[in-house]
Amino acid sequence: MKAKIGLYSCGNKPYWDQFGGLKERLIGYGKFIGEKISAEFGAEVYNFGLVDSPESGRNAGEYFNANHVDLIFCHIATYVPSAYVLPLHTSCRAKTVILNLQPSVKVNYAKTDTGEWLAHCNACAAPELCNAFRRSEIPYELISGLLGLQKTPEISVTDENTANRPEAIRAWKEIGEWVRAAYAVHAMRHSKFGFLGNYYNGMLDMYSDFTLLQNKTGIGIEILEMCDLKRNFDKVTEEDVKKKREEIERSFNIAGDSLSDKRVKKPTEDQLNWSARVASAQEKMVKEYALDALAYYYHGSEGTQYQDIQSGFIVGHSLLTAKHVPCAGEADIKTCIAMKICDLLSLGGSFCEIVTADYDLGTIIVGHDGPFHVAIAAEKPVLRGMGVYHGKQGTGISVEAKVRTGDVTTLGLAQGAGGTLKMIIAEGESLDQEIMQIGNTQTHVRFSSLPDPFMERWFREAPTHHFALSIGKNASLFVKIAKLFGIDAIVL
Repeated sequence: MKAKIGLYSCGNKPYWDQFGGLKERLIGYGKFIGEKISAEFGAEVYNFGLVDSPESGRNAGEYFNANHVDLIFCHIATYVPSAYVLPLHTSCRAKTVILNLQPSVKVNYAKTDTGEWLAHCNACAAPELCNAFRRSEIPYELISGLLGLQKTPEISVTDENTANRPEAIRAWKEIGEWVRAAYAVHAMRHSKFGFLGNYYNGMLDMYSDFTLLQNKTGIGIEILEMCDLKRNFDKVTEEDVKKKREEIERSFNIAGDSLSDKRVKKPTEDQLNWSARVASAQEKMVKEYALDALAYYYHGSEGTQYQDIQSGFIVGHSLLTAKHVPCAGEADIKTCIAMKICDLLSLGGSFCEIVTADYDLGTIIVGHDGPFHVAIAAEKPVLRGMGVYHGKQGTGISVEAKVRTGDVTTLGLAQGAGGTLKMIIAEGESLDQEIMQIGNTQTHVRFSSLPDPFMERWFREAPTHHFALSIGKNASLFVKIAKLFGIDAIVL
């Protein structure tokens, strides 16, 4: 699956007869942009070519509509009257990013004639286009910088090899993030989320408006019952259990007894085999319903088979998360969406909440009782046998791990009053520090401020109490995704 990117260059048709070679030169710039987007960011590029009249603008809008583009790049190749461009965007409402990319660092003042100047006057049209878009209520973004060619066209009288200039590198970083954001949104609109069971009773922030989520993110939601899982559980063979047990032992280390909590023991053979059986059923159910992600929780009545099955959830859901089917506990479908966004971009996206602060280190420990994204683990995750699932029914196996050290970014999704969604984002650094031996995922993260002021800012945003933890500095990328979804974003 690839993002579908619309691209056009814009100019003024009367110029072509007046200045020989200008049209072909500008088309070449547009071709360079399209080929670079395709080669470096893996997108499907639909390059219309030149929009240089109202008629070509209308034709471009129809072209982009016919190809269902996710994002449009408007390359200002030279001056263009805004009346040529506006018909395109009143026809095709895909998000638009204006590219104000100058071909060279500066013009050759001594040798530049009018035709040469027109190849460099990108910026003169930008305010006119922005004004027309704003007055027409057409959302847009704008990137300025250098084009980043590696070779100067023969027609040019100045050096256009600017690929290594910081102005080109910064501009192309922004372009790349928009393409990646468009891919994530495109993929989300083709994703199917399962919702298994029900909410943890009383967690009001978990309760979600499925219609709102589908409308804003484009996902599909399949509501599942425990009997759907039980039907697949009954199909599990001994050979399935054997293979899944082998997968578990490849993916995790089996821990001994905890030194700090007498209820946390080395997993027993029965527990490991049960988790393997449940994990096989979970995978079968995911395949049956063609799920791309899963939010789940089931309390279960004492002594029932449904409660026994849910006691084996965490290991299987961690394995599914590692296979690009993110699973979020406590039926947190909003955080599951955040996890899926991270996973689509190969950034991990582990299920987390605030655990506690370490004031000596200036860190906040984040994590949960599972599931965990194995792909971003600092080392091979550990399985521990839990004598009790705190606040929940049953006993079983949980995952203990921490995210590898380096830059990290949290991504939370919260529903507000009046049917609104908001992304809450924060960048920080994960540290390799001691964690508790209680069978929970835990990572020390140092954010931009000390724990108390950071937590106060975070909590004031009224977040869902879970979030996805991704690797890397991703705030600007996540903000772009929010803009493509048409929802708010706050970066702490």
